Amino acid sequence: MCGIFAYLNYNVSRERRYVLEVLFNGLRRLEYRGYDSAGISIDSSFPHPSIAGRPDGVSSDSPPPLVFRQEGNIESLVKSVYQEVSNTELSLEESFLVHAGIAHTRWATHGEPAPRNSHPQSSGPGNEFLVVHNGVVTNYEVLKETLLRHGFTFESETDTEVIPKLAKFVFDKANEEGDRTVTFSQVVLEVMRHLEGAYALIFKSQHYPNELIACKRGSPLLLGVKEFGEDIGNSSSFHDVKFQAKSEQPKEFFLSSDANALVEHTKKVLVVEDGEIVHVKDGAVSIFKFDNGKGKRSGGLARPASVQRALSILEMEVEQIHKGKYEHYMQKEIHEQPESLTTTMRGRLIRGGSCKAKTVLLGGLKDHLKTIRRSRRIIFIGCGTSYNAALAARPILEELSGIPVTMEIASDLLDRQGPIYREDTAVFVSQSGETADTLNALEYALENGALCVGITNTVGSAIARKTHCGVHINAGAEIGVASTKAYTSQIVVMAMLALAIGGDAVSSQARREAIIESLFELPSQVREVLKLDHEMKDLAELLIAEQSLLVFGRGYNYATALEGALKVKEVALMHSEGILAGEMKHGPLALVDENLPIFVIATHDACFSKQQSVIQQLHARKGRLIVMCSKGDAASVTVGGSCRVIEVPQVEDCLQPVINIVPLQLLAYHLTVLRGFNVDQPRNLAKSVTTE
Repeated sequence: MCGIFAYLNYNVSRERRYVLEVLFNGLRRLEYRGYDSAGISIDSSFPHPSIAGRPDGVSSDSPPPLVFRQEGNIESLVKSVYQEVSNTELSLEESFLVHAGIAHTRWATHGEPAPRNSHPQSSGPGNEFLVVHNGVVTNYEVLKETLLRHGFTFESETDTEVIPKLAKFVFDKANEEGDRTVTFSQVVLEVMRHLEGAYALIFKSQHYPNELIACKRGSPLLLGVKEFGEDIGNSSSFHDVKFQAKSEQPKEFFLSSDANALVEHTKKVLVVEDGEIVHVKDGAVSIFKFDNGKGKRSGGLARPASVQRALSILEMEVEQIHKGKYEHYMQKEIHEQPESLTTTMRGRLIRGGSCKAKTVLLGGLKDHLKTIRRSRRIIFIGCGTSYNAALAARPILEELSGIPVTMEIASDLLDRQGPIYREDTAVFVSQSGETADTLNALEYALENGALCVGITNTVGSAIARKTHCGVHINAGAEIGVASTKAYTSQIVVMAMLALAIGGDAVSSQARREAIIESLFELPSQVREVLKLDHEMKDLAELLIAEQSLLVFGRGYNYATALEGALKVKEVALMHSEGILAGEMKHGPLALVDENLPIFVIATHDACFSKQQSVIQQLHARKGRLIVMCSKGDAASVTVGGSCRVIEVPQVEDCLQPVINIVPLQLLAYHLTVLRGFNVDQPRNLAKSVTTE
C-alpha cells in the first residue's frame, strides 16, 4: 500500500538535484503499490556536524529540513518541488558529501488525500523529527490524547502524526532530565515501546543530521547498500558482513518498502526483521533488536544491544521493472506468462526415462511431505487472486492426495476464529508474501499448532520467513496492481504440490504422469492462446459501453470465472460477477435478458455436458452469450450460431484454468485502455495490501 523510500550518501559528493531525482525515481518504482499523494524531505544547507557545538555532534543551529508534500501523482510532486525551489535561494547544484533524504507515497487510511495528511509527517514547527510510515498505528487515539495534554497541536487526521510528536516528546524529556547524549536510536526505541499495530517507519531529525533510522513491525522494509571500492563497478570488493563497520569508504544507503526501488542501485540488501531498528550513521549501519522492557538503561532511556546481520544478494534484474516494448506493465506481464511459467517449473519437473516415472521435486517441501500426507485436512488461506488460484487447484489436490481440502478467505477466518488443529496443514498463498490478513491468519495457525506452508513470489517476505516450509513461485517481479502472471504460476505451483503429495500412490501414477507431460507443454499452449489478443480487443470494443458482465464457470473453471470477473472489475471499473454455473437457477437466471453480456466457460472436461445445458438455458432466455470452448468444440456450444465463440487449446483439465484465464486477462486489459482508465494503478487499489 503506502511506499517508503530513503537515500543517504556518505563520502560521495552528490548535488541536491541528484538527491531529488533519486528520491523521485524511488517513488516512481513504488507507484504500483497504490497511492493518492506523495512527499519528500531533504536538507537545507547547514554546517558539518563536526563543527557543531554539542559534544555528541548534534547541531542546535542546523536549519530545519525541507518538506514537500502534494496530493495527486508523483509528477505533481516533482513539478511542485522544482517550482518551490525556483522561488527560493536554494541551489540545486549545491553538493553534499553526506545527505539524508526520505520520501513517501500515501494510500489514504486516516484522513482524506491532502497535503496536510501526506508524509513526511512532522513533530511541529521546525520539523525537528520527520517520519514516513507504511502501516496503521492502532492506538494512535490514546497517544494523541496524551500528547494534546502535553501541549502538542495536530494538523492532520492521520495516525502517523503521533509518531514524530512522540519522538520530540521523548527527546525533550531526556534533555530536561540532563541526558544530553541521548542517541537517535534510543529515542526511536522509546517511541516503539508505545506503538501498537503494524508499521514500517523511517525517521529523519534536525537534531541528528546525516542520520536515518528505520524500524518495522509487520510491514515490509529493506536496506540496500552500495559500497564504492577502488573499482566503482566491481561488486566483488564488497563483503556482506562488513557493511555494519564504520569506515570512510564512500557508500550509498537505500531504504525501501520493496526491492523494485533498490535493484537499479544495488543488489546487496538486508531484509529488516520485525522488531529491528536500523541506524545509518557515519557510513556504518547499527542494528538493534527491540525487546519491550529489556535493554540497559542510562538516564532513563534503554540502550539496546546491537546485533550482527549479513546482506544477501537480490535475485532480480533491472529489466524486470521496465516495460520494455509494452505500453503497460499489465500488458507486459500477461505476455510474459510463457516465460514466467517456464521459470516456475524449471528444475522441478523430472521427465524420468524408459524405466523411471515422471516426478515432481519441490525442495522446500521434501522434508515435510510425510507430515502433510498424514494431515487430517489441508486448508488453503488467501485473499483475492491468491484465493482464486488456490480454489482452482483444490480439485486436483483432493483427487491426488485423498485429503479433504477447505478454502478460507484470510480475513473471514480471523473474524470467525475458525477452528484449526495440530493435525491440519495450512497453506498460505500470497504474491507479495506481506498481505496483512494472510499474515495475521498465519500467526493464528501457528498459535494453534498447524503445519504452515507458504506459497509466495517474494524471497525473504514475511510469509516465506514465518512458515515452516514452502515454495516460491518464481514468476518474476509483478508491477501491475492486477495480478496476472503470478496467478497462473500459483496454479502451477499448487498443481505440482498436489503431484508431490500424491506421489506415493500407485493407483494415480498414470494420471500424475499425464499432468506432468501437460505441464511441460503448458508454456507453448499459453503462447498459442496469447494469439487471441486482437480478437479480445475486438470483443472489448463491443463491450466498452456495458455496465455489467456475468461470468459462468464450474468445476476447475469456477475459479476462472471468479478471477476473470475480478480482473474486469479491478482495472476496467465495470461491475462483473463470477458465478458457479450450478447455482444459475438459484437466483442469477433472473438477470438474464437480451442486453446483459454473459461469458460462459465451457472447455472440454467432466463438466462439459452440464455447461452445454447451461448455454441452452441461457439461449432460451435470449441471453447475450460469449462462450469459451476447446478448439474443435465450437459447433457443440453454439445454438443456431447465435453466440460469439472463443476457442482455446485443450490441456489436462486441472491445468485448463491457466489457459482459460488468459483471454479474460486480455479482455480486462483492452476494456480498461479503451475506457481510458489507468491499467497499472486502478482507482482505490494497492498492489500489496499491508493493512487490514
